[in-house]
Amino acid sequence: MRLSDLLIAACLLGTVAVSAQDLQAVDLTAYNARRLRDQQTSMLILGGWAVGNMATSGVLMYSSERDGRYFHVMNIGWNAVNLGIAAAGYFSAKRTDPASFDLYGTIKDQQRLQKTLLFNAGLDVGYVMGGLYMMERAKRDQSQRLEGFGRSIVLQGAFLFVFDVGTYFFMGRNDSKLQPLISGLYFNGNTVGLVARF
Repeated sequence: MRLSDLLIAACLLGTVAVSAQDLQAVDLTAYNARRLRDQQTSMLILGGWAVGNMATSGVLMYSSERDGRYFHVMNIGWNAVNLGIAAAGYFSAKRTDPASFDLYGTIKDQQRLQKTLLFNAGLDVGYVMGGLYMMERAKRDQSQRLEGFGRSIVLQGAFLFVFDVGTYFFMGRNDSKLQPLISGLYFNGNTVGLVARF
């Protein structure tokens, strides 16, 4: 083998080694630790909303009359569910070991969460529309219960829409950090490979 061939081979191997180091620049454990902390933060926000609503409505329910009383009753019930969801989500994220995810598991878990948030945002629009329908129906039926429940559902649905869309963007802001790891991956139906560009 000639000296020039050895130099070319050494340069190519050096370039591949540098590219491999670049691919490893994203520490999956650190990425997942941050992702799980972000999930905990979002669950604390949801839990804070729930506790605040339950406390406020618990106090105001007894001094309210007619549809206002039903408004506060629905707020308490709705936010009891929100608090349960927030607690389960928080403790699930807290118990999860960030080192337990490989690249595939990281991407799969992140996509599952983002799809869930977008699905929930669609449900939230449905809640608001349902609440508006109840308020309209209350006018025809002269129902204070429908009026109070409808106003509560509109409020809760609107908050949850903002929460779910905001959490979607909040949780997705670090997706670009995974780009170096997945940009060179390919699958052609039979093989999986990694393309390194020089």
